[in-house]
Amino acid sequence: MSLLLAFAALSGAIAVAAGAFGAHGASGDAADWLKTGAHYQLAHALAAMVAAQLGGRGPGWLFVAGGAIFAGTLYLMAIGLPRWLGAITPIGGVLLIAGWIWLAWIVASRPA
Repeated sequence: MSLLLAFAALSGAIAVAAGAFGAHGASGDAADWLKTGAHYQLAHALAAMVAAQLGGRGPGWLFVAGGAIFAGTLYLMAIGLPRWLGAITPIGGVLLIAGWIWLAWIVASRPA
């Protein structure tokens, strides 16, 4: 579990750095991609930490991986890599959605 928490914390740090660059060092589409990626990555870094504390390593890893894919493709486009990377971004989104559904299942399965 500590490895998941470490990756989630690192994900949060990357999100803050990307968001800061989007706010202060980029413009146009690049700034928007950085801000969007940072928003999703930071939210899901926190969700991964919550999932880990609830005993949901699976959803936690989906949040970390999904955040990395979703935000990472946006970050790469923001630094000038090809826009076809945007076709990969939804894969990260699907992982994030799957993480939320799995986490909901874990919580709903707990005794009242």
